[in-house]
Amino acid sequence: MSPDASLLLRPAVELAALVRAGEVTAVELTTLALERIATVDGRVNAMVDVWADDALAAAAAIGPGDPRPFAGVPTAMKNNRAVRGRRLTFGSGIVDRIATEDHGVTRRVRDAGFVLLGATNLPEFSITPVTRGRRFGAVRNPWDPGRAAGGSSGGAAAAVAAGMLPIAHGNDGGGSIRIPAAACGLVGLKPSRGRVTLAPDLGWHLLVTDGMLARTVGDAAAALDALAGPLPGDLSPLPAAAPGAFAAAARTGAAAGPGPLRVALTLDPVFEHEASPADAAATWATARRLEALGHHVEEVDAPWRIPGFLDLFTVGFGAGVGSGIRSVGRARGRDVEAHEVESLSWALYTASLERPAVDHVLADAEIQGVARRVLTWAAAWDVVLTPTLATAPPSVDALDPDGPDPMGGFRAGAVFSPFAAICNVTGQPAITLPLGVRPPDDAAAGMPVGSHLIGRPGGEAQLLALAAQLEADAGPAPVAPLAARG
Repeated sequence: MSPDASLLLRPAVELAALVRAGEVTAVELTTLALERIATVDGRVNAMVDVWADDALAAAAAIGPGDPRPFAGVPTAMKNNRAVRGRRLTFGSGIVDRIATEDHGVTRRVRDAGFVLLGATNLPEFSITPVTRGRRFGAVRNPWDPGRAAGGSSGGAAAAVAAGMLPIAHGNDGGGSIRIPAAACGLVGLKPSRGRVTLAPDLGWHLLVTDGMLARTVGDAAAALDALAGPLPGDLSPLPAAAPGAFAAAARTGAAAGPGPLRVALTLDPVFEHEASPADAAATWATARRLEALGHHVEEVDAPWRIPGFLDLFTVGFGAGVGSGIRSVGRARGRDVEAHEVESLSWALYTASLERPAVDHVLADAEIQGVARRVLTWAAAWDVVLTPTLATAPPSVDALDPDGPDPMGGFRAGAVFSPFAAICNVTGQPAITLPLGVRPPDDAAAGMPVGSHLIGRPGGEAQLLALAAQLEADAGPAPVAPLAARG
């Protein structure tokens, strides 16, 4: 009997085990995913490219007994990481080059046995916490197509939540894995700074790290095992973990827990926008679950509510956008013009050009000062618990990056996601779990609510063990209506 599309809702590590055992073939899984994309993606707009022929050929080369952890599992790369021979766009009309080599993360994905089916949608230069852009259009949420899927890894989140893929690549520079994961009812892990290589492009980045969006903590942990580890040229790498260490930590956590931990609960947002009643209630429900599991939870005031911090973060974030646009101009031999990029991209670019270089250096130093202040405070706790988002996902038409007030729209994104970016500043690992749903009296009733757990720097193993314990206690998370309909 041929497998059906519901197979794609099973954990990716289970699918690889089925391929390994000869109970299903990699070609069958790949075919299911391609058929599902053809059937569903017109309603969500998650994919920007699909490489069907190459994917089927790669799947045909994978047979029973393949020892790789994700052998035969279909996935996709966010279109800001190079895939050899494929177009790389960063979601922008000014970038359309064919990559000559794989990004370091792409190589790790291939080496783990994944079958690459295509590239996922993203906002221009991964700027916004929703995925909406001039070039590829908006990604719709599989829970409610009138709402955004989150961003900037919104295409990846929608593809997984809609049942097109069991797991997908993303990256996180201000919440870009965790925001769409929470919006779409998934598990989203941001690894510690320095855990995953940025080769061959960069040796280090203050804010950005790569990971994968998954349905289960076990998949997130096994994916981190596959992606983690330094390469020559990494400027601030974490030591390599033992093979399979993160997956082992998740299994131990699910079975026995990580032991009693000290958990700080805070509803203090970083960007001065309070959590909605539904998001706050879900966080308190997770706190009560933690206490029932034997952990000590204490509500605390966080030291990250700093006046002007959003503007400070914008300087650092905007400089990255500006340098990307400038590098495109230099490669083309002429400056990029305003009409060639979205209004928000241009606003960030021109602001970075107008600001003296010394101000950029000063902003970087101030951001480091914030990070030290927060990390010194957080050292008293094993884990910090917050909401992931402050509101339900906004309308798919909200937060327009090409509107008349682009910087106003950028700041409005902080209303949606004021808790995530601090972990990019501090470099801490953080994970969002789909542990609740919005109540019947909420405008987004029935949609998922994420709980956000922040660990110690380099402490992914403990964080994953706790996340797996919570997941096991809560039971399977509901799936999006679009995925449940098959």
